[in-house]
Amino acid sequence: MSFETLRLAEALIARPSITPLDAGCQALIAERLQPLGFVCETIESGPADFRVTNLWAKRPGRAIAGQRSPLMVFAGHTDVAPTGPLALWRSDPFVPTHRDGKLYGRGASDMKTSLAAMVVAVEEFLAREPDPALSIGFLLTSDEEGPANDGTVIVCQTLQARGEQLDYCIVGEPTSVEQVGDMVKNGRRGTMSGKLTVKGLQGHIAYPHLAKNPIHLLAPAMAELVSTVWDTGNAYFPPTSWQISNIHGGTGVGNVIPGTVVVDFNFRFSTESTPEGLQQRLQAILARHGLNAGEDYDLAWVLGGRPFLTAPGTLVDTVRDAIMAETGVETELSTTGGTSDGRFIAQICPQVIELGPTNATIHQIHECVPVADIEPLKNIYRRVLEKLSA
Repeated sequence: MSFETLRLAEALIARPSITPLDAGCQALIAERLQPLGFVCETIESGPADFRVTNLWAKRPGRAIAGQRSPLMVFAGHTDVAPTGPLALWRSDPFVPTHRDGKLYGRGASDMKTSLAAMVVAVEEFLAREPDPALSIGFLLTSDEEGPANDGTVIVCQTLQARGEQLDYCIVGEPTSVEQVGDMVKNGRRGTMSGKLTVKGLQGHIAYPHLAKNPIHLLAPAMAELVSTVWDTGNAYFPPTSWQISNIHGGTGVGNVIPGTVVVDFNFRFSTESTPEGLQQRLQAILARHGLNAGEDYDLAWVLGGRPFLTAPGTLVDTVRDAIMAETGVETELSTTGGTSDGRFIAQICPQVIELGPTNATIHQIHECVPVADIEPLKNIYRRVLEKLSA
């Protein structure tokens, strides 16, 4: 096996790029891409105390019958989640370490190995095919593990304003379960959060007739919200879920009826529902139980991302074939899990999938990736380029 991908993965892991820091990861990647003909552009965004670094790199391909060549983009993030207590790590999380056939370090799985595999795959592809009928791009950010306000979404808005057309995109999220390539994400659920503040009247708990308990006001509506079937999902998505994450009410003592109760909740929703429809249904349930907007409650919404789906077609089929040719595994398509930056890219690119290494240790102490999976992942990426340019 070639050790080029492993060396690059180690070099990236060694850079302590906890969100929003990039710690030189994108500069290292740009140094590899520029000699290949990529034009690399750094796009910074965010306030001074949370400055985000983004990289957009593109190499135009050979025109086909006078028409532009399709653009295949590799996307991902150079930032990593916080390490947790360093004393719990057997080895320094930013010193790439080998034990038992695995590469350890923060970002080993999520997602610096993917980035290394993408870069080396492109290097090998262009060495074999220096003038392909395929344009290649890289879209990287240091704000994926954080609030994601100044990362991929900013680059996508910039590209859209320029009229840049993306055709295919692979996001290097760690999607595999048992072995590399056994699962690919061809979509993700949407996410929408709400903060509901129900208003009552504070008073002595022994004199409830002189107070109005907001927890009691909310309880019947909450029972219905918990039991509501928002949709039944479809062939690609599980049913939409509504979950409460926090409830706070009370003054901390046992003899006071609180004046308000605050409920934080979240929808994870499929393509069977829309943000607007879910908002209307939830407020209709509150109204049905005597709660009127403004008078009895305040409600603030935050739409974190709409669902996206890439149905079987050119990209999905190409990735499936590449995985089968490299590993002999018939991949499973899935839309489970949390959100990813694919939700932003899908707004400007019709075909987006996620494919990366195994995800069993992401964000954990002792994050790692099997060394034996690194070359197959790189080869899958290269095979996709070969097939799309054929």
